[in-house]
Amino acid sequence: MPPSADAMPAPGDAAADGRMISSKELRAHASPDDLWISISGDVYDVTPWLPHHPGGDLPLVTLAGQDATDAFAAYHPPSARPLLRRFLVGRLSDYTVSPASADFRCLLAQLSSAGLFDRVGPTPKVQLAIMATLFCTALYLVLACAAASAHLLAGGLIGFIWIQSSYMGHDSGHHRITGHPLLDRVLQILSGNCLTGLSIAWWKCNHNTHHIACNSLDHDPDLQHMPLFAVSPKLFGNIWSYFYRRTLAFDAASKFFISYQHWTFYPVMCVARINLLTQSALFVLTEKRVLQRFLEIAGVAAFWAWYPLLVSCLPNWWERVAFVLSSFTICGIQHVQFCLNHFSSEVYVGPPKGNDWFEKQTAGTLDILCSPWMDWFHGGLQFQIEHHLFPRLPQCHLRKVAPAVHDLCKKHGLPYSAASFWDANVLTWKTLRAAALQARNATSGAAPKNLVWEAVNTHG
Repeated sequence: MPPSADAMPAPGDAAADGRMISSKELRAHASPDDLWISISGDVYDVTPWLPHHPGGDLPLVTLAGQDATDAFAAYHPPSARPLLRRFLVGRLSDYTVSPASADFRCLLAQLSSAGLFDRVGPTPKVQLAIMATLFCTALYLVLACAAASAHLLAGGLIGFIWIQSSYMGHDSGHHRITGHPLLDRVLQILSGNCLTGLSIAWWKCNHNTHHIACNSLDHDPDLQHMPLFAVSPKLFGNIWSYFYRRTLAFDAASKFFISYQHWTFYPVMCVARINLLTQSALFVLTEKRVLQRFLEIAGVAAFWAWYPLLVSCLPNWWERVAFVLSSFTICGIQHVQFCLNHFSSEVYVGPPKGNDWFEKQTAGTLDILCSPWMDWFHGGLQFQIEHHLFPRLPQCHLRKVAPAVHDLCKKHGLPYSAASFWDANVLTWKTLRAAALQARNATSGAAPKNLVWEAVNTHG
């Protein structure tokens, strides 16, 4: 079954002007100053579009000079197709489609024809109701109760609210959750920047790059946790991070921390929120291009107004510290969840190839097996393979499409990795331990120049 017009970008008018472009010529245009990509066999010069791309420049730079059909189709609605025509330069003369990609596009077309990308279900409304109820409860426990246990519970509730807010921000960053762009934007700022202190613009920049370069050690920021963590000994070679634009140094400090990372992983996850808050603030203040920078900064500033104020309402310092640690530790569960989906999966060095989208996404992700009644706990992240293949698909449909994705993986001999929450933790711990043991015998580079800066640039 060929992909439908609603799911795939239509070929342009390249055949009319007669210009044919080889893959070799396409690969020659792979720099930010001269960036071509191929979609459905048509070749586009998207250099002028680079600073205006809503998903940031890194996804385009990462796929520069190659076929990007599957990534484009997975990430863009049909309304994005007309924007391509102005950049058309020719037709790829040796365009081919792998069997796995052909089947992926067929499944994408079926999901689009069924209207699943447009039906978000009741999930956002339920999340908003839960967050509002829990936030009011937390305020009551802090302001109206004198018991220390009530204050500790309030801190835990704030942490749980942050988890649910992150799920909403994640979904709204991938697709519309209300059907109205302006309302979506308001919810992003309120539930993300204001409620959690994390900039949605920072998250999009990081997360879009992660999706495009899933589990690439030098391109995927979600695997670049030096000097605290390394999932593969390949990171011991002082590789260059294309996201942070710096070397991931394996120095004496990195060697020390990584040698014990399987023991420090869970304690660090309990306070990983500190790093994310720092990363978010640095991004909105120092990044050259931030969409609606003032609004992003105002939202983050709102968080730094209400959260410290709420903490200050507690009667003594030990309760304040306990409140903060409780909220950070509960939210740390989500940081662990993020790691489970990728840490134990296959990794590689180098940029992804646009024509092996299906293969790379399935090899680099792990599903978490759970009953439907536990979906609220995982927020759709338990279907990580399905989400990476179809990032615009609302989480309420991921369980439905999982069997079809499993069948496609089986048909093409591709991995479809899934484990229980406990087993996924075991796999992650074993991965960290294996790398830790190898780090002890590895030769480190020079002493660290600035350990504090390196630690701040570590994602949890």
